[in-house]
Amino acid sequence: MQSLGKESEAIIKKDQRYLWHNITPYSEQSPPMIAASASGSWVTDIDGNKYLDGMSGLWCVNVGYGRKELAEAAYNQLLSLPYFPLTQSHMPAIALAEKLNEWLEGEYVIFFSNSGSEANEAAFKIVRQYHQQTGQHYRSKFIARYRGYHGSSLGALSATGQAQRKYKYEPLAAGFLHVAPPDSYRRPEGMTVEAFNLQCAQAVEETIIWEGAETVAAVIMEPVITGGGVIVPEQVYLDRVQEICRNYGVLLIMDEVICGFGRSGRKFGHQNFGIKPDIVTMAKGLTSAYLPLSATAVRKDIYEAFKDNSDGYGHFRHVNTFGGNPAACALALRNLEVLEQEQLVERAAILGQRLHSGLSGLLGHKLVGDIRSFGLIAGIELVADKGSKQPADLDIVKGIIAECKAKGLIIGKNGDTVAGFNNVLTLAPPLSSTDEDIQFIIDTVTAVLNGGWGA
Repeated sequence: MQSLGKESEAIIKKDQRYLWHNITPYSEQSPPMIAASASGSWVTDIDGNKYLDGMSGLWCVNVGYGRKELAEAAYNQLLSLPYFPLTQSHMPAIALAEKLNEWLEGEYVIFFSNSGSEANEAAFKIVRQYHQQTGQHYRSKFIARYRGYHGSSLGALSATGQAQRKYKYEPLAAGFLHVAPPDSYRRPEGMTVEAFNLQCAQAVEETIIWEGAETVAAVIMEPVITGGGVIVPEQVYLDRVQEICRNYGVLLIMDEVICGFGRSGRKFGHQNFGIKPDIVTMAKGLTSAYLPLSATAVRKDIYEAFKDNSDGYGHFRHVNTFGGNPAACALALRNLEVLEQEQLVERAAILGQRLHSGLSGLLGHKLVGDIRSFGLIAGIELVADKGSKQPADLDIVKGIIAECKAKGLIIGKNGDTVAGFNNVLTLAPPLSSTDEDIQFIIDTVTAVLNGGWGA
């Protein structure tokens, strides 16, 4: 990698003086990478160094960087109608809502916001009001999972099951409960994977019963826990959770913020399991992160309950100034067209299998306890001891990430989640990545782990 020049040093000083970075400890000794341009799966910094972005930014640049057709879609819309609030309507929002129904393979009404956090916030309010509208006045509680992430705003953070994300921000919103995730790698010795997954699903039912079924409003979960460590459930788990929700009149919210828009090898992650959610939240890959946009898709019959406005409070009294921005909607439509035309959803399934197969040789490494994948998402769990499955020290995790970056590969980790369990390396490259890109990821991660970290 090239060394920093005087101009770069001046830019870094301005960065450190004026810019507050996301979820990153301040460090003068480790200045941030400052990106200048990007194309495909590769990002170039201000010194000309090139990196393969093995995390698609923050799990979001699904079609890759440098898509002129997406920029043109937004530009053309900005010229004709740059903004109009969805207290009324506009054509790009209507067209996108129709297209999302096609992708969801169901009948949903779409509420637009800007981010995954906001999409989940809207979902929580919709669920609580829906139960009020239908006479179930005591249903206000939400069940989520430990290690799951649902956003950084106060309500979404309350649903999040990551204690380190909440530390110093509590107390948060009331009414959010948590159950253990189906982490099959850490199941009790002698228990089958299926039995363990059923036990984890049963914890949802037990919580509903203990809390009082008439007080529980919804269960929220990602199809696969992504940022919390790439925890992949068995089919029997989601089947049982859906059955429990239906048995007790509890709504099921699927958070597709990361798993959606082809990342899983299907249009949405839950479609891999044949699940029919009541509400689906989405963001990130909706625009491949070219512009902010998110959506809360609500089953049509739930929406119907909001038509009764006899008391003056039946309508959904939630507003979002920029949600459903015309340019963002136009760009999202073009993004979905690209995903379809280039068959990137199907491509994600193929590349995901190739990535998992290429990394599987690392299972014999002394630090690698487990390798998990879901479409074009992979997680490598690092352990200090394979027998006890004690998580690897955070310094080791950071060291491996730093060495990968030095070799031109950006990878991630499940950072700031649960104390002692920030030990999973994560990969989620663009769905448009080439075969050579995937091989570069495999070769680089393998070389780093088999190099200074020993075999």
